[in-house]
Amino acid sequence: MPRRAVQFCQGEYYHLYNRGNNRERIFFAPENYVFFLRQWRRYLSATCDVVAYCLMPTHYHILVHLKDEDLSHCMQLFAISYTKSVNKSYQRVGVVFQGAFQAKHIERNEYLVHLSRYLHLNPVLAGVVKQAEEWKFSSYREYVGLRAGSLPVPDVVLSQFASRDAYRAFVVSYSPEESKVAEEFGFD
Repeated sequence: MPRRAVQFCQGEYYHLYNRGNNRERIFFAPENYVFFLRQWRRYLSATCDVVAYCLMPTHYHILVHLKDEDLSHCMQLFAISYTKSVNKSYQRVGVVFQGAFQAKHIERNEYLVHLSRYLHLNPVLAGVVKQAEEWKFSSYREYVGLRAGSLPVPDVVLSQFASRDAYRAFVVSYSPEESKVAEEFGFD
């Protein structure tokens, strides 16, 4: 098996992502998103803290802070569990995800801040919703105080802002010209 290019180190931040095989859906109903997050807690809560996330119909993005270097094995168990459940529920066979998850090491706070905005704007930029707070399946609502969820731990990002309202203003102020920043950081 090929060795992963990104080395996982305890105490570091990583952007984890994957999409559906053949760019197909990985979430078919609202309960799939909920199950995904429940299985995430089951398989990965001891390994990493979730800083921010966004689950989209065909892909997911999760920004994590690593507590344990056993991420790859836990992600494998998690993906198998989710795939088995989806296949059983929808009478399908085969893989759900397009290969192993992808990961990018995040070295700067500036990257964390911009990546969180990118994740939270993903459903807006994809035309799924008009405003980030409309999408239930991201951590944006926790970031701006609209939901008291316990999965995301946004302190490292929110500490860069004077308030939750300042973070909201940062997200809303995104402009298409900033896509160059996204390219620089390798988001898209």
